[in-house]
Amino acid sequence: MSGRNILSRAGLAATFVLFALQTGCLKQLILEGQIASTRKASAAVNTIGDWEVAEKIAMAGLGQMEGMRYLAPDNEDALFMLTRSWSSVALGFMEDAMERAEDAEGSVSPDFDYHRRRARAAYERAIWYGSQLLDAKHAGFKEAQLNAQTIKDYLAQFDDAETDAEILFWLGQAWLGRTGVSSEKGEVVGELFVAVALLERSIELDDTYMNGSAHVALGAYHARSTAELDDAKKHFDRALELSKGKSYLPEVQYAIRYLCLKGDKEGYVKTLEGVMAAGDAEPYQRLPNTIAKRKASRWLAPNRMRDACGF
Repeated sequence: MSGRNILSRAGLAATFVLFALQTGCLKQLILEGQIASTRKASAAVNTIGDWEVAEKIAMAGLGQMEGMRYLAPDNEDALFMLTRSWSSVALGFMEDAMERAEDAEGSVSPDFDYHRRRARAAYERAIWYGSQLLDAKHAGFKEAQLNAQTIKDYLAQFDDAETDAEILFWLGQAWLGRTGVSSEKGEVVGELFVAVALLERSIELDDTYMNGSAHVALGAYHARSTAELDDAKKHFDRALELSKGKSYLPEVQYAIRYLCLKGDKEGYVKTLEGVMAAGDAEPYQRLPNTIAKRKASRWLAPNRMRDACGF
């Protein structure tokens, strides 16, 4: 074979390799763009007021995003959406089913336990993805969970109000949610300080995120004890101020966590009935407000008011 032919074939092989590399890069760029677009477009789901339709969309969306993350395991948009989506599905749909099972058969029924385990697994999956996202930004998240001071010091590295507040909120929300459905697990309850630190840092960066949702979460946390009711009230007041009547979940949580524990039946009933009577205040809050109304309806039931609040 002549030298010219050898060089020609070598050049052709190099061209094929370059083409393959360029094709692979192009596919990756398309995938990255699709993930970014999906994150931006996901806000549209909150305009759906039909709970059953939204549940099916949410579950299908989880499968799609899991597949995208599999193809792009380090993509931060994918990690964020999976953190947010698993936490949201647990709160809005699985805990809904859990409460319905509790009303129908009690908290020791197999159906209640089944839905509680589903919610716990969803929160744990959200925590798994959110932890990877934090580590991608600043390594050492697991090691920082030694105590309240070490986690606070670690989270001080997150200082971007625009991007970090939402990440810390959703991971903190998932961490707090897992604790709520794992009260029998001492090792989970013992890590509650991590959730509090995440939510507090989110508030320090931007307490207006999602109409003050981090304040709602911390208000519910502090309302677990009569000794911290003043702290709970401060957070709920700020959340109600920020929501401006457009988001109903702050009002529901204020009633069932704070007013319930305080023994204020009149305020409790008035607040939840107000939520039930409220109209379509904000198109991009239809789904959260539908979830809030479902919860308000359950917590107005005489049996639940009696058992949970002593009314």
